[in-house]
Amino acid sequence: MSKQESTRRDFLKTAAVSGALASVAIPAVHAAGDEVIKVGIIGCGGRGTGAGDNVLHAAPNVQVVAIGDVFKFRTDSCRNTLLKLNQNDQVKKLGNKVDLPEERCFTGLDCYEKVINAGVNYVILAGPPGFRPQQLQAAIAAGKNVFTEKPVSVDGPGTRRVLDAYEEAQKKKLGVAAGTQRRHQTSYLEAMKRIHDGTFGEVTAMRAYWNGNGIWFRTRDDLAKKGEKSTDLAYQLHNWYHFVWTCGDHIAEQHVHNLDVCNWAIGKHPIKAVGMGSRLSRPVGAPGEVGHIFDNFAVDFEYEGGVHMLSMCRQIPGTEANVSEAVACAKGQWSTAKGNVTRDYKGTPIWSFTGRDNSPYVQEHTDLIESIRKGAPINELKNVAESSLTAVMGRLTSYTGKAVSWDQALNSKEDTFPKQLSWDMQLSIPPVAVPGKTPLV
Repeated sequence: MSKQESTRRDFLKTAAVSGALASVAIPAVHAAGDEVIKVGIIGCGGRGTGAGDNVLHAAPNVQVVAIGDVFKFRTDSCRNTLLKLNQNDQVKKLGNKVDLPEERCFTGLDCYEKVINAGVNYVILAGPPGFRPQQLQAAIAAGKNVFTEKPVSVDGPGTRRVLDAYEEAQKKKLGVAAGTQRRHQTSYLEAMKRIHDGTFGEVTAMRAYWNGNGIWFRTRDDLAKKGEKSTDLAYQLHNWYHFVWTCGDHIAEQHVHNLDVCNWAIGKHPIKAVGMGSRLSRPVGAPGEVGHIFDNFAVDFEYEGGVHMLSMCRQIPGTEANVSEAVACAKGQWSTAKGNVTRDYKGTPIWSFTGRDNSPYVQEHTDLIESIRKGAPINELKNVAESSLTAVMGRLTSYTGKAVSWDQALNSKEDTFPKQLSWDMQLSIPPVAVPGKTPLV
């Protein structure tokens, strides 16, 4: 049985063995009232380190007490950065701190289990997205509140596991918030309030764009320079953005933000997708060395009632950037392309956000912690799971050239996660997808 297929019973056995690691005592996992929020971070790259900073600015009585990453150099870097926050005036004012002795800084493929069992009651998941279903299930099985980055799955089997985890969190009354931070941003919330109450009329169409330039790329030499052995697995984890099993392609890893906004606006997920894409500007070479993701997608998503959403995303150097969403309604169109403005179809503004915006990266933690302490924890896992699968639909139709329904994507048998991960395993990578030839599994 692979780690991807580990059951709750397996995890509880691991928890018993790892109990000695829990050097921080926790009165109760729910962190009710004024109890200290003790944070464990899984994934110590830029996003995990940034989330540690965010949560320390989000609410009082917060401590970061455990961190973990598959690579020691990332754990060390994250620890050094976070420890400096003990001198931050706002962090001190809130009574927060970073308490990271070496024995609670973990590395290796099992680091997530060690962090979960290190006396935490609030787990941040910020590693590669392909690991998220496994780690969500483990954290929720252990009774932890969770902040998870997006996407939460990169394929149908992973999405099904996440939806199971959502139900389990509901039963246990655990809080789960997601890194779809626009749902915690004042300007977006004000616009959505008006879309949902019918101020602009019925939704008739939508657009979602994340058209940008290139993304980082790391070579095997870069890993060797950091003192790590460059095995297939180590290299793919270090260069995780370029492999489907770890990233889901950029339509999932990045564009999911815009897709989530459109699902939020209309209040449901799409039922069908037809799209196209290709690989034009990525490094040239064998997929095991340079990855196999596309650099552009264009997808037409269809919703119940005949509403369509046009989705575009690309990562091509030298191209014009456009990261925005738009919702066409009966009375006018709301768009974030040039400010948060709604105009009628003569071009006249009928509403715009003029207030002071907040910091959604901090607010998402504030909202989660406040809900936990009130005893009414929020659970955003179903929403982000559906937005993640929306992105997977877009990838599947673009890779295969076939129309893909929601049920086909959700019930897909294509489990991209490798079996029995080990550092020295041979890990081959499928070829770059060819529409019309790549099968829909």
